[in-house]
Amino acid sequence: MSAGSSPATAAAAAAAAAEEDQGAAAVVQPGWLLALHSSTDTLGVALQGPYALGQEPPPPQLAAFPLGRALSNQLLACVEALLPASQWPQLRRLAVATGPGGFTGTRLTVVLARTLAQQLGLPLDGVSSFQLIARRLLAPDPDPQPFWLVQELPRRGLVAGRYRADAAVPGGVAELSSPRLYAADQAFDGVSHPAVALLPDDVAQLVAISRAREAAACAAPWAVVLPLYPTSPVQGG
Repeated sequence: MSAGSSPATAAAAAAAAAEEDQGAAAVVQPGWLLALHSSTDTLGVALQGPYALGQEPPPPQLAAFPLGRALSNQLLACVEALLPASQWPQLRRLAVATGPGGFTGTRLTVVLARTLAQQLGLPLDGVSSFQLIARRLLAPDPDPQPFWLVQELPRRGLVAGRYRADAAVPGGVAELSSPRLYAADQAFDGVSHPAVALLPDDVAQLVAISRAREAAACAAPWAVVLPLYPTSPVQGG
């Protein structure tokens, strides 16, 4: 996270710089894009400021907070460390990691993102935490061959999703099979990698996907964004 200027000052400076570079014809994307990721014990927050359309946006502000069980008490304070609540009406779009992840942590950020999107009338992008890992792994070499991301759940089995680089998809990564629970002895065809989240890197991937969806004018209704729980407390034994 960058220090020094406030988000409001940074927003004004970014907008002014964009206008200066592009002249009177510049079209500046106003407002802030806020992304939240709490599918692990670490909360990731990212804030993308205004930028001129058609130009490379400035790097987002990133922060990681290793909160563990303190997330429920510290979530709002951590978000306000990047963007004070008084400036939330300046948001233009939201993004949230939907899991798989811890029940409480994932649910809290999804609920906060849904509430802000509903109250402020904003689009909300929900993206699985596995898709964010896939995009990060593909960044150095966007191989079009499909691969699996696999996470072991002790005494439960394996959670796995299948992914592939696809330039036609906003964000560049297609989720061929969303993460779900498999038996512990499940064999997966082709290449597989461990699904290990990395923050704040993965929340930066979330911002990039949301920005790409925004540029593609993708609809993002908040009501369809829900936490992803591969296991269920109502499943029979």
